[in-house]
Amino acid sequence: MNGRTVYRGHLFVGDQLLSESGLRHHPLTPMTDANLVRVLQAQVPGRVGLIDNDVVNAGASAIAQSVAGLRRAGVRFAVCDTTATEQLDALAEACAEMPLVTAGSGLALGLPAAYARRGWVTLDTQGSSELPVVGGRAAVLAGSSSTTTNNQVRTWIDAGLPAYRIEPQRLAQGEPVAQQALDWASDKTRVLIYASASADEVRLAQAAIGVERSGQLVEQCLSRIAVDLVERGVRRLVVAGGETSGAVVQALGVSQLRIGPTIDPGVPWTQANDRPLLLALKSGNFGRDDFFARALALAT
Repeated sequence: MNGRTVYRGHLFVGDQLLSESGLRHHPLTPMTDANLVRVLQAQVPGRVGLIDNDVVNAGASAIAQSVAGLRRAGVRFAVCDTTATEQLDALAEACAEMPLVTAGSGLALGLPAAYARRGWVTLDTQGSSELPVVGGRAAVLAGSSSTTTNNQVRTWIDAGLPAYRIEPQRLAQGEPVAQQALDWASDKTRVLIYASASADEVRLAQAAIGVERSGQLVEQCLSRIAVDLVERGVRRLVVAGGETSGAVVQALGVSQLRIGPTIDPGVPWTQANDRPLLLALKSGNFGRDDFFARALALAT
């Protein structure tokens, strides 16, 4: 489960509270409160409740009863404790008939079986994770400045692999950074182009050009680079960072992904729109330090 658990409404990253992890320094959404009930309550118009670990451990029926009780009490949203993978099946069963479910990707582990039990889908367990061999060039685009992504960038560079850094200040000054990066990458078979930076460097950039503009400039730059790289023959593309991944997918016109083999928990290779293009889209905080090189090796 990527080391993420929720207990009494508090999110843990491994053994650390969210508010004590590297996410407290996130450049756009610093997570300074680990209590998800409070965090969600600040963002929604209705009351937020908690379905705690004792209820979740009691199974799908107990969860459904808790949901019904919260509804009667006027609660519109609920955070569910989850401390073990097995609990995801019970949560999926309890939520299967809800018209809309939002959750971490772990909940999807249990939903297909719950849907199949209701006759809504037929499970295909053979060959579902196989993707075509596409060949071609490969690239990694990193927009996240999380501790994990910074470690992954450092690991790539320390291995002597080609890397090019994007600086928001240069983008703000109108320099043709995207074109410079593309020119640099033109004769290389696999590259890393990154805007990842330390927390102090991010704060300096944000102070100089603004928080939102800094992020927008980086996303626009990396999106343009992604489109041009694909046009120039890149067929395997790793993207690090949630906002960056969204911007790149939109720029590439991707509307459907076929899920392939897992690289690290929560991060698979995917195929875009049945095109000869493989994408690995990851949250900034997912993956081991050698994620970039291992991902490309897996899709060779």
